Amino acid sequence: MAYDTIMVFKDQFKKHILPEQIHILNVAFLVPEMRREYGGCAGNIAYNLQMLGGHPLIMATVGDDFAPYASRLEKLGLPQTHIRHVPNSFTGQAFITTDLDDNQITAFHPGAMGHSQLNHVQDAQGVTLGIISPDGRDGMISHAQEFVDAGTPFVFDPGQGMPMFSGNELLALIEQATYVTVNDYEAKLLQDKTGKTLKEIAQRVKALVVTLGADGSLIYADGKEIPIPTPKPSAIVDPTGCGDAYRAGLLHGIQQGWDWETTGRLASLMGSLKIASRGGQNHKHTRIELADLFKQHFGSRIPL
Repeated sequence: MAYDTIMVFKDQFKKHILPEQIHILNVAFLVPEMRREYGGCAGNIAYNLQMLGGHPLIMATVGDDFAPYASRLEKLGLPQTHIRHVPNSFTGQAFITTDLDDNQITAFHPGAMGHSQLNHVQDAQGVTLGIISPDGRDGMISHAQEFVDAGTPFVFDPGQGMPMFSGNELLALIEQATYVTVNDYEAKLLQDKTGKTLKEIAQRVKALVVTLGADGSLIYADGKEIPIPTPKPSAIVDPTGCGDAYRAGLLHGIQQGWDWETTGRLASLMGSLKIASRGGQNHKHTRIELADLFKQHFGSRIPL
């Protein structure tokens, strides 16, 4: 769970960062537009899963400043049973600067996330599918083992947390996971750190999902590479939270037992809808609207 402070730089980063001077980088971006949004992978994924008709359980650690977010979750009807308050800490804080090409520079203060190991998977009863997204390092490691001990399939989504782990640690987490999802940049980093190709990583899980931004996504599953197209968004406003929206669609399709083509297309649709609004939790669609949009873009209807 995190607060996102989002700033928009009305130009392109590449015009102000000199590659030959990167070793003495010292830049300042004027950001006349700034806003604060509710975010964090857990909050964003839960918001989108609920939109799809799911009943997500958020497990996270938060700080003394969480009250406004707690009020929002109450209004949304999202349970806070497994959200733990850590005294004398801040809730995670992301400071995101986006340029006109939708590139992002992010600084993140983890705050209470550093105590995520205080939560335990076994405390959540009746869970049939989980996801481990960027969180405190110790928490991510312990939660993976707890999912394995409980016999619960889960998605490993290392995201921005990947630098916290060595190559061997990442391989161990992949071995424990049922599914792995990364974006294209993270996929390159994952290969560099583990020394394994994407095909080799895919052989260790039921599916490896690589998102490719506007170029869609690629799902490695059942010995195949399944390309997933992305619907053209109605507008490109803010990429913040698009990956989380995609992951919600992915989780929903897996939970429903759909084939990878259908699951990937729903995930892609969710990301496309999110990018047309600001923040990670401000887009709103009914399940009927989502089913209609799926048919409009892909030619078939899904049972939402």
